Amino acid sequence: MNSENLLSHVTTLLDQAGVAEGANHHAPSGTHLLRHHATTDLNATVYRPLLCLILQGAKQVGSSTRTLTVSAGQSLVVSHTLPVISRITEASSEVPYTALVFPLDLDLLRSLAPTVSPALHARSTDPFSICLCDTDPGLEDALLRYFLQCENEETRQLLCPITVREIHARLLIGQHAQILQRLLWHESAASRIFLATRDIQASLSETIVVGDLAQRSGMSNSAFFEQFKAVTGTSPLQYQKDLRLLKARDDLRTSRAKVSEVAFAVGYESSAQFSREYSRKFGRSPRQDRELESAG
Repeated sequence: MNSENLLSHVTTLLDQAGVAEGANHHAPSGTHLLRHHATTDLNATVYRPLLCLILQGAKQVGSSTRTLTVSAGQSLVVSHTLPVISRITEASSEVPYTALVFPLDLDLLRSLAPTVSPALHARSTDPFSICLCDTDPGLEDALLRYFLQCENEETRQLLCPITVREIHARLLIGQHAQILQRLLWHESAASRIFLATRDIQASLSETIVVGDLAQRSGMSNSAFFEQFKAVTGTSPLQYQKDLRLLKARDDLRTSRAKVSEVAFAVGYESSAQFSREYSRKFGRSPRQDRELESAG
C-alpha cells in the first residue's frame, strides 16, 4: 500500500508540474521525478550519490562492464559519482515508467554512522558502487511523509529535516547498509576509491597519473587499478574520459563556445580526437548534438 500511495503522489506532482514526459526537479523536496510512456535508447549520464526508487516500469543501468536491471518495487543506491549508461526497458502509455531520485547527503550519513552497528549480516560483498535491493516499506512511508511535509512552509521547516535524517538512517540500517557503510569507513577500499574519484573530478582537464592516485590511496598500482574497476565498473582512464565527454556535452548544450574551446577546456589537446570520441560515445558529432539540442 505504501508503494501505491507514493506512486499516486509522485504522479500527482508530475501532473501538477505539467510534465507529461521526462524529468522534473521538484524544488520543495530537492528530488527528481521521472515519467516515460515508452522505452528509451541507451543514455549516458552522471550519477552522484543518490537513492532511486522505481515505482512503475523498469530500467537497466550500469557501466561498460556491469549492468543491473531494476524494476517496480526495487530501489538502488549509488555511493560514488559514476558515469553510467541507462535505458528504460518497461514503459507504456497505460503503465508509464515512474521513478523518484533522492540525493544523498554524505555528511549526514557520516554523522549517523557511528551510532550504527556494522552490517556484518549483509548478503552481498560485491564492491560495485551501485546496490540494488527490494524497497523497504518503511523507507517508502518516510518518503511519502517527506513529500507531504514539503507542501506546507511550517512543516517543511520543522519536520522535513527530521524526516530527511530518518530516510538516511533507514538506509544505514536497511538492505542498502553495506554499500554505504563501506563508503563511510575511512580505511575501506570504497572510501579510498571515493577520494580518488573526487581527485579526478576536481582536476578533470589534467592528465591522470595512475601511480600518483594509487600512492595517495595507499595502494600498489595493481591493487588500486583492480579496486577502482571493482568499485566503479571502469578503469581510471576510462572514468576520466567518460566524465570529460559528459561535461563537454553539457557545455555544448548550455554555452555558445566553439567545439574546439569545449574540447580544450575538458582536457583534449586535439579537436579531431575529441570529435571522434564524442561521436563514438553519443552517436552524434559535437556539432550535430548542439544543432539537435537547439532544434529541440
